[in-house]
Amino acid sequence: MSQFKSSHGHPRSQSVTKPLSTNHHGNLRFVIFVSLIASLGGFLFGFDTGVINGTFDGLYSVFGADHIASGFNVTAILLGGAVGALFSGALVDRLGRRSMLIIAANFLVISAWGAGITDSSIGFILYRMLGGIAIGVVSIMTPIYIAEIAPSRHRGALISLQYMAMLLGLLSASLSNDILLNLAGKSTELLWLDAEAWRWMFWIELFPAFLFLFMLFFIPESPRFLAAIGNRRAAHTVLIRLHGQKKAASVLARLNLTLPFSHKPRVADLRQSETGKINKVLWLAIGLAALQQLMGINVIYYYGAVLWQGVGFSGSDTLFINIVTGMISIVGCFLTLLFIDKGGRKPLLIIGSIGMTLTLGLIVYAFANAEFGLNGELNLGAYDWLALISANIYVFFFSLSWGPVIWILLVEMFPQLIRGLGLAISGCILWLVNFMMIRSFPFLLTKVGLATTYSLYCGFALLSVILVVRYINETKGQTLEDINYY
Repeated sequence: MSQFKSSHGHPRSQSVTKPLSTNHHGNLRFVIFVSLIASLGGFLFGFDTGVINGTFDGLYSVFGADHIASGFNVTAILLGGAVGALFSGALVDRLGRRSMLIIAANFLVISAWGAGITDSSIGFILYRMLGGIAIGVVSIMTPIYIAEIAPSRHRGALISLQYMAMLLGLLSASLSNDILLNLAGKSTELLWLDAEAWRWMFWIELFPAFLFLFMLFFIPESPRFLAAIGNRRAAHTVLIRLHGQKKAASVLARLNLTLPFSHKPRVADLRQSETGKINKVLWLAIGLAALQQLMGINVIYYYGAVLWQGVGFSGSDTLFINIVTGMISIVGCFLTLLFIDKGGRKPLLIIGSIGMTLTLGLIVYAFANAEFGLNGELNLGAYDWLALISANIYVFFFSLSWGPVIWILLVEMFPQLIRGLGLAISGCILWLVNFMMIRSFPFLLTKVGLATTYSLYCGFALLSVILVVRYINETKGQTLEDINYY
């Protein structure tokens, strides 16, 4: 506590923070500003994931490899995400949250430039893997960082900004690709600087990537990380900027009482000291991360066009389809921003789980009554609009609940000592299950059919209801130090 008292009374520290210390309720505008900058990583997460959809023809024309244009370019970024999640877990408690975001921003710049300039299929995959590592880091670091700088009463909404930004990034990638495609005529045609349009689709990402990198130098390091490494004076200064003089003192005093300073975080801390078994909070986090993907959300995103084509839309209507799905997702996430800190995490998850179970059940019913034409095209007959509307309502319920809320819970349920490690492991599982879901859908489609495949997703949605009701605690309004899942 002596360090705390000396930093609290340090004349230089007071002179630096005096303009902000008069606000005893904190500087919410500054907190929002910092959270928005961190959430730019989520925007790049969505953009980098979605931009590939407009480049398939160009990739095939240059590399002459069908698997590049139809498979591994997507899955490479997912595997990179898993690597990035583990990478962040190994370094986050050594380098800090802000430093890890800066590393990720540099990777995104290199990836965007390299994917557009390379003429080698191997080089392209490596650059996309690098981008995947970056978005894996971002997916872990952004929610941790925002959780550790946000006031408890606004923490849920501010963490949800990352998911909202990701959705906006996906939508922006579709719009950007469409604009470039209209300007060039084809993705393989030359555009500016004698470079094909598909290359510019990647290079457009350089603008938000450089902006993200530049703005990161204007945000502070997480005060909880600074306190955890023993730099309480810097932590106090940041807390004053974020929450005001009076609140900063109480938060730092609480950190001094709750943070274990006996050693740096290590993998052994994930085990219970009494039994030596893996702590139950890690198993719960892994279950939440896996279930988020096992309910089939990315199958809807990546393969949902078949439903639109079933009701008469052509393959050229892809932009319209992406915009509709994107807007539905954004509306759902916006409602989460409004209600997450008032209604709580658990009610939203229950509503979302029940809604997804019912809508997936309707999709299964529609597919069970579908027929296939001579050329293998799907014919839903009288159930076409039922399947389409149900799929989009499912997207709404996911974006209202399991999309943004799981990231909030994954941060909140881990104590400071293992927050980075725990979220990195559960985040890695999420990315690996995402990869498995995308790769397994074509196989399941041909071997067991759509109705059985979506029955599996429906079963996982039903399981999520049970998991939430039985194991999830409400965490709204609590400080990170007061939340106890142990």
